[in-house]
Amino acid sequence: MSDITPERGARNLLMNCARASAGDRLLIAYEPPEFGYFDADSVDIVSGVARSMGLSVEAVDVGFNPDKPHLSSELLARFEAADIILFLARLGDQLRFSEMPQGKKIIVSFALTRELFGSGFSNGHHDAFLEIKAGINAVLNTAREVRITCPLGSDVRGRPMMNLEPAGDTSILRFPMSVFTPVPAHSFSGRVALGFLTGTGSKYYDDYTIEFESPVFAILESGHLAGFEGSASDVARADAHYDRVAGKFGIDRNFVHSWHAGIHPGCGYPWDMRENYERWGGTAFGNPRILHFHTCGTYAPGEISWNVFDPTIVIDGVTFWDQGAFHAARLPGGASILDRFPCAAALFANPEPNIGLRKAG
Repeated sequence: MSDITPERGARNLLMNCARASAGDRLLIAYEPPEFGYFDADSVDIVSGVARSMGLSVEAVDVGFNPDKPHLSSELLARFEAADIILFLARLGDQLRFSEMPQGKKIIVSFALTRELFGSGFSNGHHDAFLEIKAGINAVLNTAREVRITCPLGSDVRGRPMMNLEPAGDTSILRFPMSVFTPVPAHSFSGRVALGFLTGTGSKYYDDYTIEFESPVFAILESGHLAGFEGSASDVARADAHYDRVAGKFGIDRNFVHSWHAGIHPGCGYPWDMRENYERWGGTAFGNPRILHFHTCGTYAPGEISWNVFDPTIVIDGVTFWDQGAFHAARLPGGASILDRFPCAAALFANPEPNIGLRKAG
């Protein structure tokens, strides 16, 4: 892709995701950079592009409350006065969807920084990835068997039982579009290789992430965690972590809700994941090198995620993900999508390899 800039990423968000037009009232609900998640530049980048398109723009600091996120009456009134509400803040993902005012275009951004707005992640045409999402959803909806494997030894099989009704997804728009509709896990069983456990961004708690000395296998039986296999000390740490998180929130410890893999080869994470697992978990999952299970709690996204790296996903004998490389052209109509959106085709030809993994040594 040529001419990749933060401004083009912002224009893609406003034109192709929000479908904004001159005269629309844009409200940017932002989280200040001191919380270590969103940067200081993105509000100005989006605001400048929006004004150049003839939108009126307001920005409001919504802070970050890890424990009790809510919409104040003052904030709700500002939302009601807008046509488009853009969250450059975790609040958009934290709030229950029922709290949002009806009849608004509400967008949650996974582009957190100038770097991400200025990457292929934000510059790849939004419509291309909406079509790719619909394509993989359709394949999964009629699939008889899916098999997931990875280099560390994961091996999971099942038949997807998809919910593609509007209620099965969210009415909140997500930019960039980076995953397909989550696959319910209740019809899947197998072994999932894990190097760590981390939260999902649903709630925040102390000791949000635990790392293992060597790979631990989570044993999945029809959508339930049946136990862990690995070294005695790692297994004990994993069990204690689940006990603590499930006990803290009063949720079903062993429920595994669903899984999805990344579909956006422009989704990179140019920082070390260990510096901020919360930030990593809220961004990098859109890269096809990551497959992500929602566990611990009978709801999406649950409170503990399992992350599988470089997955191979075979659907009815067709390898759509091959060790972390997603072959969108193998979807029915996939080659046509890439022909119509050369910016997306360029990303699939040269996928972003960096997902925040620290090199050994």
